[in-house]
Amino acid sequence: MSNQAKKVKMDEKPKGILERLNAGEIIVGDGGFVFALEKRGYVKAGPWTPEATVENPEAVRQLHREFLRAGADVMQTFTFYASDDKLQNRGNMDPKKMTGYNVNNEACLIAREVANEGGALVAGGVSQTPTYLSGKGKEFTQKEFQKQMHVFMENKVDFLIAEYFEHVEEAEWATEVCKATGLPVATTLCIGPDGDLHGVSTGECAVRLVKAGADIVGINCHFDPDITLAAVRKMKTALDAAGLKAHLMTQPLAYHTPDVNKQGFIDLPEFPFALEPRVCTRWEIQAYAREAYNLGVRFIGGCCGFEPYHIRAVCEELAPERGFLPPGSEKHAPWGDGLRLHTKPWVRARARQTYWKNLKPSSGRPFSASLSKPDCWGVTAGDQELIQKTSNTTDDELKTLFSTKG
Repeated sequence: MSNQAKKVKMDEKPKGILERLNAGEIIVGDGGFVFALEKRGYVKAGPWTPEATVENPEAVRQLHREFLRAGADVMQTFTFYASDDKLQNRGNMDPKKMTGYNVNNEACLIAREVANEGGALVAGGVSQTPTYLSGKGKEFTQKEFQKQMHVFMENKVDFLIAEYFEHVEEAEWATEVCKATGLPVATTLCIGPDGDLHGVSTGECAVRLVKAGADIVGINCHFDPDITLAAVRKMKTALDAAGLKAHLMTQPLAYHTPDVNKQGFIDLPEFPFALEPRVCTRWEIQAYAREAYNLGVRFIGGCCGFEPYHIRAVCEELAPERGFLPPGSEKHAPWGDGLRLHTKPWVRARARQTYWKNLKPSSGRPFSASLSKPDCWGVTAGDQELIQKTSNTTDDELKTLFSTKG
């Protein structure tokens, strides 16, 4: 497709998310913001909260632009963990200097600015809360979501995403608040094929989310593409059996996690600072995109570890169905074909699909362990250890954790 044809596609006024999905279109989501911006020096690992929207807005804006250029149809507001209770949890942020409203509002303004540059949709996002983990109940938990809804409605986002929930109960509460706005709602859980952390099966989770009002359901984060698609397959089966209709969505990790337990990659010893050896190649992400499409998923994106080149890989794999390539593909020939321009003959010999499709990448690390033994603390909502507080974790509290971990 010509550059001009690509430009026309990018400049079209976007239709609504449900209008597009109902018409059978493929929606490509964006990738992971907290991990990408942490690596760039704008997000603090631990709280993973999005103060960067206020402190370093240009960094957030640039990452949005890179995902847009890679082909993303959705600019999700950088409001992951942006509820007031999370922003102030464990001594993370001084609310006198920066309010939750400011963080959420700036995220909306940045996302809309970039979305308008390429005809993308803006999705306001909410995620799990310390209030729920502390056992404060439905009323208080939903109040945290409602604060963010006010900002999203002021900024006229196109639809809402409730994501990263380990417990379907909290996801239902978030979905109800989102649905009350009248906007389309996508709800995703960070669970695998074994269900949520309170023992609700993956299929039943999907049924409950649709009954709570979700128009789109699926899985995001915590697991790699293979495990995520296995979980979504269970969701699809359960929805079909219940006679319920909903669009399917996947936004997995870009890290291989065959050795995780029910809690996902946060239990891996490498989390979060030594995950690089697990990064999926662009070709593996192309395979994920194809498998997701064949499963019937039509909202396909990524979460932690997904960089713009991964999203470009999704777009390139699904270009025959979508009918166009993203601007980011102007510098990337399919299956390494650009390597035919290389000066070295042995590198030119790699300019073919069969080479990259059959490659088994090595870690390059002498005596590298192939798999890890996950931490299995078994702590989830309802445990005393998960009661949250606004003060910072003390040295004595850390010593207790160190002795428990061994």
